Amino acid sequence: MRQSGPSPSYERVDLTSGLLMFVCGDVIRPDLAWMLTRSHKHLAPVMAEVRDPEGFARLVQLAESGPASARGEATIAATRIAMLLACKGGSTADITVGDCVELVDTLRRVHVRGGQRKVDFYLRLRALGVFPEDAPATIRAFGLAAGRLSIEELVDRYPIQCRPVRDLIVDYLRERQPSLDYTSLDAVSRTLAGLFWTRIEALSPGIDSLRLPPALSRAWKTDIATKKRTTIGPDGTAVEIASPRLNAKDELIRVRAFYLDIAHWAAEEPARWAPWVVPCPISDEEISKAKDRKHRKARMDQRTRERLPVLPVLTDTADRRRRAAAELLAAAEYTRPGDLIPDTAGALRRAVAPKAAGHLIWAEETSTGRRRNLTYEESEAFWAFAAIEVLRLTGIRNEELLELTHHSITEYRLPSTGEVVPLLQVAPSKTDSERLLLVSPELADILSTIIRRLRGRSRAIPLVTSYDVHERVWNPPMPLLFQRDIGTEHRAFTPTALRKLLINALTATGLTDPGGELLVFSPHDLRRIFVTEAITNGLPPHIAQVICGHKSLDTTMGYKAIYPAETIEAHRAFIARRRATRPSEEYRTPTEEEWDAFLAHFEKRKVSIGTCGRAFSSPCVHEHACVRCSLLRPDPAQRGRLEEIRDNLLARVAEAEREGWLGEVEGLKVSLAGAEDKLAQIDRQFQKATIILGMPTTRSGDVE
Repeated sequence: MRQSGPSPSYERVDLTSGLLMFVCGDVIRPDLAWMLTRSHKHLAPVMAEVRDPEGFARLVQLAESGPASARGEATIAATRIAMLLACKGGSTADITVGDCVELVDTLRRVHVRGGQRKVDFYLRLRALGVFPEDAPATIRAFGLAAGRLSIEELVDRYPIQCRPVRDLIVDYLRERQPSLDYTSLDAVSRTLAGLFWTRIEALSPGIDSLRLPPALSRAWKTDIATKKRTTIGPDGTAVEIASPRLNAKDELIRVRAFYLDIAHWAAEEPARWAPWVVPCPISDEEISKAKDRKHRKARMDQRTRERLPVLPVLTDTADRRRRAAAELLAAAEYTRPGDLIPDTAGALRRAVAPKAAGHLIWAEETSTGRRRNLTYEESEAFWAFAAIEVLRLTGIRNEELLELTHHSITEYRLPSTGEVVPLLQVAPSKTDSERLLLVSPELADILSTIIRRLRGRSRAIPLVTSYDVHERVWNPPMPLLFQRDIGTEHRAFTPTALRKLLINALTATGLTDPGGELLVFSPHDLRRIFVTEAITNGLPPHIAQVICGHKSLDTTMGYKAIYPAETIEAHRAFIARRRATRPSEEYRTPTEEEWDAFLAHFEKRKVSIGTCGRAFSSPCVHEHACVRCSLLRPDPAQRGRLEEIRDNLLARVAEAEREGWLGEVEGLKVSLAGAEDKLAQIDRQFQKATIILGMPTTRSGDVE
């Protein structure tokens, strides 16, 4: 064609039609990247007619059995499957999991848009039984979430130069692996290989022994006390920013445990561990966390006190937001595209849904033209309300919330009355022990609403696979209560999605902290509030410990915030109980003689240089030598008299020393010390004056 040019009857569509026949007839097999960068309107129909009529017919049946809103996804999935047949050959039954993974990787590489539609074809092939039974439930298991690393891979993330030390850390982690979950094992490897030995080698190149010189040990501790990160400054140059490492003592504890464990194991296996036994460079005092625990307790209590009073505002706002979003979505469903949505005062107009999201309901703001996904808004508002209610009514952890299933709701029949009591079974998580919680009427209403929503028109809750971000494993399919639809796939909520729900719900409330910033709630804040409210309202702490799943009662009491009003009321109740148990004679009405003696005592407390502070009916232990008495409160107005007494005592001491009256010198010096002490007390009282500091200012370079 380049030599002679196109013939008069040539049309470009002839070339594409012929190429389509070659591809569907398996004469040529194009590259996946090339196929994904071009449109293929006729590829799936022709492939169904020429290559695999039976396989594509099953795909059509599967699409017809699903919701009508998913017909667009079914067409795209058929095109993706036809691409695999064009590039790999064979029929639908010959497609492997590896072919699907390659297609998804190529999709990411060539930046083809599509979102969930990128992986929907895998779900349909799996539903047809094309893959073996052990195939993952979702293709996101391949590369979309990092899996577990071996111990060697955990350590080799850091450039350790000394091979023997590297092998020692690997052996140490392998010994501790049975008693640690994956997250803890990962944290210990980061500390020992990254923060400890890699930095030791940077400070002392060529070191090959765990015995650290004192200077090196101090330099390393100073180094890890701060966190350093590099950012780009205004002039485009790299700037290093240092900030205190809040968990520095935790890192020191792991390194100290490393040294002490090796020393302990050396007694049992000396050939293996004894060569590495050296003194630990970290002392007990350096890892003491008593003060840190008190500060953390104070911070958490203050955080709870700030959030507990506004919790009703958060729950009420979340409920109103959920109801408003549901009513708006229902009104939009019965509104034709282009018409104003009823009950919105003309502010919203039903919009035509994008081609890629035809099953969703969209609206357009008449004033700004901004488009809103009403389906997403309703879903987001409902799940935010459900998460807040379940967390505050149960006090469970966020990972326990995300692991709740339909099977978690069980019942217990009381043997005495036969009454059926609903219970919520919390699966083992942090403490590896399950527990049962009583379901209150409010919680039962929330759980039933969630179940009705998930069931929809079917009678079963969809089975979904979830990814455990802590253990780095995929859980088997389960009827999780917290799941949502993304395209045609049912997905479990993630911790990140849960935090986003809370942030959006709090934004709607407009609540702010004392600094004027948006108030932040974390799932664990609701757990602390649950413990505080339960114990404050009379629940015994040991029962709260069982409900929360704590191993120690101290942990439960650490969650409970103490209010000043509680302290006052508790003290008043203690006084009332003490008075009830002590003899009533102690609380009788005094006689006139006793009252006159009591008043006379206070009249006699006034002396020339101040006021005596001795207790009622107690004698003077200094025989009225007031200058020597520690109970005397000197009067600042009598400072001149005290100075005269001091000067007189100085003169008398000098006279006694000159005359050799040594027995009197000792007594005079005691009185002189008392007089000087009283003068010092008066001076300290004058120093307690108010100082005006003015308004504080901040420098532009300060970082909060």
